[in-house]
Amino acid sequence: MNSFIEELTWRGLIHNVIPGTEEQLNKEMTLGYIGFDPTADSLHIGSLVPILLLVHLQRHGHKPVALIGGSTGMIGDPSGKSNERNLLNDETLQKYLIGIKSQLARFLDFDGNQPNSAVLVNNYDWMKNISFLEFARDIGKHITVNYMMAKDSVKKRLNGEFQDGMSFTEFTYQLLQGFDFYYLFKEKGVKLQMGGSDQWGNLTTGTELIRRKLSEEAFALTCPLTTKADGSKFGKSEGGENIWLDINKTSSFKFYQFWLNVADIEAEKYIKIYTFLSKETIEGLINEHRANPGSRLLQKKLAEEVTRWVHGNEETEKAIKASAILFGKSTKEDFLSLDESTFLSLFDGVPQKEVSLEEIKNGVPILEALSDFSGFLPSKGEARRALKENSISVNQDKIKEDFVINNSNLLQGKYILLQRGKKSYFILKGI
Repeated sequence: MNSFIEELTWRGLIHNVIPGTEEQLNKEMTLGYIGFDPTADSLHIGSLVPILLLVHLQRHGHKPVALIGGSTGMIGDPSGKSNERNLLNDETLQKYLIGIKSQLARFLDFDGNQPNSAVLVNNYDWMKNISFLEFARDIGKHITVNYMMAKDSVKKRLNGEFQDGMSFTEFTYQLLQGFDFYYLFKEKGVKLQMGGSDQWGNLTTGTELIRRKLSEEAFALTCPLTTKADGSKFGKSEGGENIWLDINKTSSFKFYQFWLNVADIEAEKYIKIYTFLSKETIEGLINEHRANPGSRLLQKKLAEEVTRWVHGNEETEKAIKASAILFGKSTKEDFLSLDESTFLSLFDGVPQKEVSLEEIKNGVPILEALSDFSGFLPSKGEARRALKENSISVNQDKIKEDFVINNSNLLQGKYILLQRGKKSYFILKGI
């Protein structure tokens, strides 16, 4: 078995492969591509598997080609979608393209001095000068409507599974993607296209177009769509938010927490898919975790490895430190060293109140700070009871009734963290 195929197989990253793909990979350095449609100015973790396919391809000596869908992104791929995408204007599209290009450069080696250095292409570059009549004559006549109608992505829409049907615009998507493969095969020597299992119809349209127009053989490979243990879609937080690769959209702490909170059965699957750890290392981790699941060893290693790969060492260490603070397993120095972004991520959703920095400078007695000044507790009487119970902390330090908040308690020059017990927090934000 080809080493690339072998690695993808044990990692659970193979779904369908066109016969002859292994022989092609064994024969020569092969150019293989995956397309990324620009639907936002950042990729999210749903894009990590396609990126990983390209990374593994390059690590096994082949040449990865990352295609940015500057033209197809204007239409939207119907595969697995219940609604059509909103069409993008040129300004928005260019913003999205720039963001995605910069992210892909973090994961793939684009060093032009290496024979298998990665290549970045934009299908708008070869689609922009083709007229509709030209496309219909030179491409459309080679693929029958019967062939296109047989694709699952089309049948689901037309059979009423989705209410809105399918426009002609989206119906043509598989032809456009097929033309991309044809163009890259003919002009760049790209012989392999990869993608998720929902892309199989689009990929095989490309191989069929190459066969019919050029009488040559091209290859395709798909991976399973990653799902959660309950079968639901993978890639969003519990609140339904996308987990982005852009640190300004999803902080490294939130990113780390997403992986840390996966179920045991998911962790066993994900650590094979989303890390570069060896088979022996992963099997050892799984056995150790099963012997003591309470330690969450697998989730911690998964979260650390993926965060380090996506965000680097410094951000990963920040995320690990912040997580230790969240679960009460850190030092005071760790807490005080949090930067503003990590602090706000750590206490995301905690009630806040803006207060005058001048008043804090003059000193605010803790009874007042907990009640009227902040509204954290309903009354001074409640605040006094909590203080007698020794359940009140300021910036994670237990305090007494004679404590006075002042400038020395400000974190990052403007925040004060009030806490009652283990789980009740309130933030004062100085302005």
